[in-house]
Amino acid sequence: MPRIDRYILSQLLTLFGFFALVLVSVYWINRAVSLFDDLLSDGQTALVVLEFTALTLPIVISVVLPVAAFAASAYGTNRLTGESEMVAMQAAGLSPWRLARPVLVFGIFVGLLVAILVHGLVPMARARLAERETAIAENVTAQFLRPGEFQYPTEGVTLFIREVAKDGRLLDLFIEDARNPDNQTIYSSEEALVVRKDTGPVLVLLQGMSQNMRKQDGNRRLSVVRFSEFSYDIGAMFHARDRRGQDLREYTTWRLLYPDRELLEATGASAGQAIREAHERIAQPFLSPVSAMIGFAALLVGGFSRFGVWRQVFWAILLLIFVQFVSNAAADQVGKNFNLWPLLYMPALIGAAISLMLLWLAAKPRPRPRLKSRKEGTA
Repeated sequence: MPRIDRYILSQLLTLFGFFALVLVSVYWINRAVSLFDDLLSDGQTALVVLEFTALTLPIVISVVLPVAAFAASAYGTNRLTGESEMVAMQAAGLSPWRLARPVLVFGIFVGLLVAILVHGLVPMARARLAERETAIAENVTAQFLRPGEFQYPTEGVTLFIREVAKDGRLLDLFIEDARNPDNQTIYSSEEALVVRKDTGPVLVLLQGMSQNMRKQDGNRRLSVVRFSEFSYDIGAMFHARDRRGQDLREYTTWRLLYPDRELLEATGASAGQAIREAHERIAQPFLSPVSAMIGFAALLVGGFSRFGVWRQVFWAILLLIFVQFVSNAAADQVGKNFNLWPLLYMPALIGAAISLMLLWLAAKPRPRPRLKSRKEGTA
């Protein structure tokens, strides 16, 4: 690679690292705040919160990198122009097509990073997240069974535990099940145990009483039953079902391209949905070189101005928004008809066409203003 290409590429990579760090931090913090509230309110430790936030990081990075590539190319081109380095390169005979070569290499590099993320790290992170969510949902004692607090694990259910013994026994348990207004039940017991079963956790109430208020024939009837042992299934209440393998985004791209019966039964999706998810992953990395080229080519259009290139920056942002709009529209159409999956590659092709058109306009000779002759000026 010639020295001039290495210089431009080093400038772009430095700016890309800065913008990627800033954008990832902002985006990740916004997502992590709600995650902190949910996990800490469920009684999870700081290590669990840190693990979950770290697992969401590949997802955030894959979304932010194309935007960071655009910002780096636009800002880098603006700085090279402002410091007259771009003018010196063009005066030395380098055309916009020649100057676009290191930018294209930079965009391909970012695209490779996005491809590694969307095809490898992101599915692994989503699978690990589903596994950890299932483990935490099964840990009822840490999630909901906290002593001395009235808790509402689901709508219409109230739970209270006076104390949790060192051996794991729940002392003085109170449960009000009012999910059905016409059939409400209150359970109370001196102690209870949490038993694990295949269907989820079960509360075994010992030495207690149940009071049932049922509406029948327009009247309410109260029945009281005392028991020495009673089982209360709380698996559905705490959503302690296995979430692993139920999301298409957890599977590899190759398996989504050729979905088998096991995958479709586990996710409940159709073969068209799986193929659409695979092609969305394949098309996503192509937006990175397109974003970088738009940010570079748009700033080359127009002559030098002491007022800066804010107009070119404005149009570059609009063009990037347009490409993203086309991407969203294509995804919506493919969602309605899975046979239209080639539309997912249309945004990258449109972005490439826009970049080529901008480079052609930048390389096109500009007509010089005609100078008036002395006679014409005198007249």
